[in-house]
Amino acid sequence: MNTTSTRRRTAVLATACLLGGLFTLPAAAQAPAWPTAGKPVRIVVPFPPGSGSDANARIVGKQLQDLLGGHPVIIENKPGAGTFIGAQDVARSAADGHTLLYTIVITHTQNPHLYAKLPYDPFKDFTPLTQVMKSATVLIAHPSAPFNTVKELVAYAKANPGKLNYASFSPGSTSHLNGELLSQRTGIQMVHVPYKGTADASRALVAGDVQLYFDGTSSAVALIKAGRAKGLGTATPKRVPVLPDMPTIAEAGVAGIDIVGWQGLFGPGNMNPALAERIAGLLQKAVTSAEMLQAIERQGNEPSGASGAEFAAIVKNDHDRWGEVIRAANIKLD
Repeated sequence: MNTTSTRRRTAVLATACLLGGLFTLPAAAQAPAWPTAGKPVRIVVPFPPGSGSDANARIVGKQLQDLLGGHPVIIENKPGAGTFIGAQDVARSAADGHTLLYTIVITHTQNPHLYAKLPYDPFKDFTPLTQVMKSATVLIAHPSAPFNTVKELVAYAKANPGKLNYASFSPGSTSHLNGELLSQRTGIQMVHVPYKGTADASRALVAGDVQLYFDGTSSAVALIKAGRAKGLGTATPKRVPVLPDMPTIAEAGVAGIDIVGWQGLFGPGNMNPALAERIAGLLQKAVTSAEMLQAIERQGNEPSGASGAEFAAIVKNDHDRWGEVIRAANIKLD
C-alpha cells in the first residue's frame, strides 16, 4: 500500500470520527476485488421510471459501465413509501460495491425527523460515495397574485392572515418544508395544500387553485418563461445561474431559507474504505462527464462531485438543519 493512499484513508476515517461516528467506516488495508465477473452493479433508484432522478441515474449508470470496461450496471427502480423501499433494499444488501443507492435529500435528512420509525438508519446503514448535484428551489406565484416580491408577499400575508395557499408535491417534501420555514422566519400564516407529485402541484399553481409554490428549478423556469407564473426568489445561498436576475430570498430580506436540495449516491454501511474510495473515484468521473454536466445544466442545477467525508458532512449538516425546521413545525407523517 502506498503512503499517499494510507494518508488519504486515515484522513477520511478521522473526519468520520469528527462527525460523531455517524457514518460507519471500518478499518481495512486492502480493497477487495471489484466488480465481480458475472455479477452486475445495481443502482437502486427509489423513484419510478421516467422521473428526473431516474433519468440522471441512468446517465451515471451508463458512464460507470463504460468506465468499468462494459461490466453490466443496471438501474433498478423501487419507488414508493417516501424512498423507504429502495433505501431499505440497499441498507440490507452486502457491502461489496454491487448495490448502490441513487437518491435525493429526503432519504437521509428529512425522513428521519418526519417518521418515528424508519426501516433503515440514515447513517449507520449507508456509506456516502458522491454528491451528484445541488438543486435549487424557486418560490413562484400565480401571475394574478397581488405581490411581485418576497417583501410584498410578506406584507400582504400579514395584512391577510390565512388567506394565502401554497402547494407542495407531498406532505413533508422540500416544497412543504420551505413553506413552513418561510412562515416561521416571517411570522406569516399560510395554508398548506399538498398534492400527489410535482405535476399536480404545478397545475394547481397555474390554475390559480393556490397562490404560491416552492418549485424545482427546471419546471419553475419553464413556467416563468411561459408567463404562467412569476418568480419571487430562490431558496438558495446564492443566485441560481439560470435565473441570474432573481434575488435569493435572503437578499429579499428573509434569512435562513437556503437549504439546497441534492442528489447523491450511497453504498451500504460498513463498506471497506478502500473499496468505497475506489468506487467514489469512478462515480466522480461519471457525474462530471460531459453528458451528465449537460443534463445538470438543462435542469438548472449545479454539479457537485463531493465524495467521501465531504459528502458525509453535507448530509449531517442538512440532517440537523431540516430537523430544526420539522420539529418547529411539529410535522409528523406516521
